Amino acid sequence: MLFVFIVATSCRHDLPFDQYTNVSPHWNQNQDVSYDFEAPDTITPHNLYIKLRTTNTYKYSNLYLIVELSYPSGKVTKDTLEYLMAKPNGELLGSGFAIKSHQLWYKGYENPFVFSELGNYEVRIKQAMRERGQSSGVAQLEGVVDVGFSIEKTSNQ
Repeated sequence: MLFVFIVATSCRHDLPFDQYTNVSPHWNQNQDVSYDFEAPDTITPHNLYIKLRTTNTYKYSNLYLIVELSYPSGKVTKDTLEYLMAKPNGELLGSGFAIKSHQLWYKGYENPFVFSELGNYEVRIKQAMRERGQSSGVAQLEGVVDVGFSIEKTSNQ
């Protein structure tokens, strides 16, 4: 047991930031999940991920998120993102059994992401799901139990 714990914790050195927030029993449409973090550096490329844990009560094949990244200088970038969450047969993607873990690309997928400023950043994540044909959003998104954010050094370092 001790060996497994040491191996598991020693492999985390490439994660300058990795946290989750519990939103169970549902993710309210007005609930922002936010994280404050310090830029690791302004040289090394990083991958930024939105992380989710879902149960089989998640009934959609996709997920829409609005994500804001606030820079130390006050600059804010805002993205509306769509992620595929299930196969065509309805089986949820992700790893795990009763609870599925999803690691969704935010920044760094197409182009390496390098923090342009040193200092404190904030990321805000909000669900933006809607039922087909409805103009108002899903007030209580069932099946999402945890929302997280992580920063990882790119593997080509």
